[in-house]
Amino acid sequence: MKTAIITGGGSGLGKELGKLLSKQGFHILLLGRTVETLRIAAAEIEELGGEASFVAMDIRSNVDIEKLSGHHLTNHSISLLIHNAGVGYFGPFKDSSDDELVSMFETNALGPIRLTKELLPQLEPDSTIINIISTAGLRGKKNESLYVASKFALRGFGESLQKEYEGSDLRVVNAYMGGMNTPFWDDSDHISDPSRLRSPKEVAELIVNEYKEKDEIVIESKK
Repeated sequence: MKTAIITGGGSGLGKELGKLLSKQGFHILLLGRTVETLRIAAAEIEELGGEASFVAMDIRSNVDIEKLSGHHLTNHSISLLIHNAGVGYFGPFKDSSDDELVSMFETNALGPIRLTKELLPQLEPDSTIINIISTAGLRGKKNESLYVASKFALRGFGESLQKEYEGSDLRVVNAYMGGMNTPFWDDSDHISDPSRLRSPKEVAELIVNEYKEKDEIVIESKK
């Protein structure tokens, strides 16, 4: 059975992608930092008749990435790699901290880049990498300067891989979606009414329906 790896797979969009892709015959391998949310997500996938497993790891850690490759993937044929994990801090640039800058770049850009390089030798022929970037990778936004910068970095990485592997069996898809109605906004007043945004399930359905045909998917946030 082919495996789909999803970072940030314990909740939100990652979990919804796992549910949908499990129905297409993928074994779903969920990655994330919190064991309990990963366990619950994997159980929900299995309740739907799918197959799922999980590995608790920090995408910011080179050590964790190397352990994943060396110890957890020996029996998996990886055909889909989804970089979904992300973190955001919002507000005026002058009030931002270096810790926020480092956290966003390590999670949103460096982690996906490092994980991709580590797993390239294990990707099956006709495999696909999906970068979940957000519309912050398309245009600048007020009070999101560092977040946007990290997403532009992932966009540039994805577009460059598309050129580098053009004509090969490896596909790279960049998905740009607006904000979603998730706990991502619980500790922020950046979005006044998250309920007006699309749900993770809606966004997951659009991505799963389009990724086989498109190299770029744009999903605006408003319903």
